[in-house]
Amino acid sequence: MTDVADWLGAVSLVAGALLSLAAAVGVLRFPDTLSRMHAATKPQVLGVLLLLLGLVLRLRTLSDLGMVALVGVFQLATAPVAAQMIGRAAYRTGRFDPGLLDADELADR
Repeated sequence: MTDVADWLGAVSLVAGALLSLAAAVGVLRFPDTLSRMHAATKPQVLGVLLLLLGLVLRLRTLSDLGMVALVGVFQLATAPVAAQMIGRAAYRTGRFDPGLLDADELADR
């Protein structure tokens, strides 16, 4: 059973690292702020959660599980808030392409 957990942990670690790498490349390569915001939050959060899952599968102690769960909860709580604040700041300063928006709920304000 420990061999299976080790293999699943290794696969989770590699997948999480690749998703985090994809997020970093997206932040560097995407043309506008809203696309970069998307790349900085969605694959990055999933990548971090996969890394944490791989870490739990490799360490297998209760104290480590608690700490890793706490890190995961904080990641899930802070990334959407940060994306919201970045998107709002980009909208207010005009650093986005209005042609890329499907709907503009803030245009009336």
